[in-house]
Amino acid sequence: MANLLTEKKTEIFMRRALELALKGQGRTSPNPMVGAVVVKKGRVVGEGYHRKSGLPHAEIEALRKAGDKARGADLYVNLEPCCHFGKTPPCTEAILSAGVRRVIAGMRDPNHLVSGKGFRQLKKNGVQVVTGVLRKECERLNEIFIKFVQTGHPFVVLKTAISLDGKIATRSGESQWITGAKAREKVHHIRNEVDAIVAGAGTIVKDDPFLTTRLKKKSAIVKHPVRVILDNEFLVPLKSNVFKNADTQRVFYVTGKGLPASRRKELTRRGIDILVLKENKGKVDLKCLMQALGDQDITSVLIEGGGEVNASALDAGIVDKLMVFIAPVLIGGKDAPGPLGGKGIRRLADAFKIKNMTVNPIGNDLLLEGYF
Repeated sequence: MANLLTEKKTEIFMRRALELALKGQGRTSPNPMVGAVVVKKGRVVGEGYHRKSGLPHAEIEALRKAGDKARGADLYVNLEPCCHFGKTPPCTEAILSAGVRRVIAGMRDPNHLVSGKGFRQLKKNGVQVVTGVLRKECERLNEIFIKFVQTGHPFVVLKTAISLDGKIATRSGESQWITGAKAREKVHHIRNEVDAIVAGAGTIVKDDPFLTTRLKKKSAIVKHPVRVILDNEFLVPLKSNVFKNADTQRVFYVTGKGLPASRRKELTRRGIDILVLKENKGKVDLKCLMQALGDQDITSVLIEGGGEVNASALDAGIVDKLMVFIAPVLIGGKDAPGPLGGKGIRRLADAFKIKNMTVNPIGNDLLLEGYF
């Protein structure tokens, strides 16, 4: 019974560390989200979280707040403390200096610069280390960071909005708005958390979107993701909204070979980054694009494209997560487009499989989320 109570208390403090870590969502890239809780004699004496890349890590914040009370205390943290110099000093040194008795961590850091070395350094200096507490929850929280440090490629979310009968627009092409206001607001919250948005030329030409973050809460800190525009046929008008404010909000123009000199000159004049990548079956090679974005420390991407871009992304195998907003409307019509273009599959055995699905109401709509 005593062990069960101890285990429950341990999970309670780790859940608090996860709650704190989540406060940094969308702001810590390319670093992970980390929360830390200092506990002494069953009471919390210090808390902290990583607020932004370049600012103090969660452990440092929590130890500062704990002060002298950290000596002989337990430190709960969702990720292994770092042991190397980056933009900030190693957290392991601060933990040792503070006199922490025990470190309880949710998971090992997948970064090869740490990956168990932080735990070993702590143990070598007499600190007890407990690992694996709520490990799955800790891994899910930092799924973006884990993929990025292991592959060098960003974590990719494919988002689409459909009617109940699976249409993204009417036969005339009208798509604004299939979903309700709350679902659209949710999309802006998602934009506020990712590093980049990818959209194809078809979407830009048809809808002329800004692809910026617009939140209703005036107190919210707004982050505009990098806008990545796919245009290997040079169809996107240079007066499009996505190119506005490129001097303050970064834009990548992605194309294949043969970019006209006049277009290149005008894009460069506006401060737009140009990526010329190889093509795959007449389209931008999306695997190459993910590598190029990863090289820019872009750790997460939201695809907001039409059926052709969505199909290309799935065919390229770059998509990690699916988000589908489902509206309670019926559109109908064999000519009304669906969320996936391309040729499609021949056999059901080849269908893309979704796992770990969840469904939640967003206003009058439903949000289905799942992983590939």
